[in-house]
Amino acid sequence: MKARKAVLLAIGLALATAVLGAQRPLPDQESFLKETREHLQTDRTLQSSYVYVETRREMKLDKAGRTTDESIKVFENYPGLPGQERWERLISENGRPVSKDALAKQDRERQKKAEEMAQRLAENAPKERARQQGDYQKFRRERDEMLSDVFAVFDIRMTGREPVEGHDTIAFSLTPRPGAKPRTREGQQMRHFRVHAWVSEDDHELVKLEAEAIDDLSFGLGVLAKLHKGARLSFLRRKVNGEVWLPAVVNYSGNARVGLLFMLRRSGTSEFSGYRKYTVDTSSSFNTPK
Repeated sequence: MKARKAVLLAIGLALATAVLGAQRPLPDQESFLKETREHLQTDRTLQSSYVYVETRREMKLDKAGRTTDESIKVFENYPGLPGQERWERLISENGRPVSKDALAKQDRERQKKAEEMAQRLAENAPKERARQQGDYQKFRRERDEMLSDVFAVFDIRMTGREPVEGHDTIAFSLTPRPGAKPRTREGQQMRHFRVHAWVSEDDHELVKLEAEAIDDLSFGLGVLAKLHKGARLSFLRRKVNGEVWLPAVVNYSGNARVGLLFMLRRSGTSEFSGYRKYTVDTSSSFNTPK
């Protein structure tokens, strides 16, 4: 009898908690979005001080959506040299480790670039630093314009409170506004997508995003490529070491016509793991994901 009462009490408490949680008012949308915007940074910026492993899977599909071919590549990923993209060191392809000779070749190419940059600094440090600073300012300006376009392009509506991997999040729907006039190339592309986003209620950090193309998206006036309606993109971020939200999983799928002849049907996943703070002493040895 006591055990039965204990079970009933536990069920009652759970139901009460759920009801109270549902009744808890949502935050003010304008204030919440303002705080969220202040936390928005590109993942490129957030990842800049970390090394990590990225596992990329790409599937070729037939007309029925069945996989006809799959490739898997695993990279060690390091911060780039100033003003350059990150360094991706291929360590495994389709389950086979890259040979020592191929790894050594990658390392020599990286070392050569580092030495060339060191030489430019030695020959004209003020000019090189000015170039790097100019590149950084351009990146920040373009990032800020892109974030402004998010709020200009989309009608953003708070839809509720939802848990994502144990975190309380506030869910939003983002629908393109008719007649929106974005300033950036990314903003122009946003107009073709319907988006759902989940933002951490405590941290105001983007946790999850799902986007679907609601019409065809052309590149180069449709001559270079056209991404077809129904293409999907999603990504999930996780809090690393209790301090920063970083990419965990990215998924995509869709059909695209390239040029005037070729139709590509693809889906894929990128998984990020093994995040570590980067220092000059950081080891380049990782455990290759299976």
